[in-house]
Amino acid sequence: MQFTIDDTTIPVNVPHAASLLAAVRQRLAARQGFALATINLDHLVKLNTDPAFRAAYAAQDFVVADGNPIVWLSRLARQPVDLVPGSTMVLPLARLAAQAGVKVALLGSTETALATAAEALRVEARGLDVALTIAPPMGFDPAGEEAARYLRMLETAGIGLCFLALGAPKQEILAARGRDLAPHVGFASVGAGLDFLAGTQVRAPDWVQSIAMEWAWRMLGNPRRLAPRYWACAKLLPGEMRKALALRMAPPAGRA
Repeated sequence: MQFTIDDTTIPVNVPHAASLLAAVRQRLAARQGFALATINLDHLVKLNTDPAFRAAYAAQDFVVADGNPIVWLSRLARQPVDLVPGSTMVLPLARLAAQAGVKVALLGSTETALATAAEALRVEARGLDVALTIAPPMGFDPAGEEAARYLRMLETAGIGLCFLALGAPKQEILAARGRDLAPHVGFASVGAGLDFLAGTQVRAPDWVQSIAMEWAWRMLGNPRRLAPRYWACAKLLPGEMRKALALRMAPPAGRA
């Protein structure tokens, strides 16, 4: 499955959780860095208006579907991928890091949330070394010099996996810079994943997630902030459906 905005193509190149874990396991074992992004409709809205975000997304090594609409669009295009929310992958990725014996860093959110999340990770992933926690100040610029200093710090400290909890587009832009400034670090952009782990934010109940209504549950909790976001997503969806249908009708690669 792929999304094309202007002259940039963003492929959802990891189809399910098992393939993501296999790819990350290989990178961690080889001490090779990577950047992982989790695409959803809100990201697509931003990708259509933000060239820097598009460039950062194009630089990601792994992209998974973080949102049921992305999964539905992939099925419409007959290029199906599974739902792989970044927030649910935090623990599996942390356990891989523990097994590989690599150091982990947490970057984003708040100092209190990171401290609680780090303790939870150490409990859930036996032997995990959470070596660094960094809570950037308000107004943090992922393209600025302070960001570069953080990235050099991660590389110097020998971090193998860094969870980024900055929200889009900051976390993806920082991860893209990290591929140059911290080439041995794996960056996983997980949004609110660390806050969910710390309990500073609460996910929708399982039954709400099971009927693909987590977006509505979240919006009811913060309508002033989220209603405009979801309205922008709703307006984008018909166009993305047409693009998915075009992919469905396109001849297979290598055939006229």
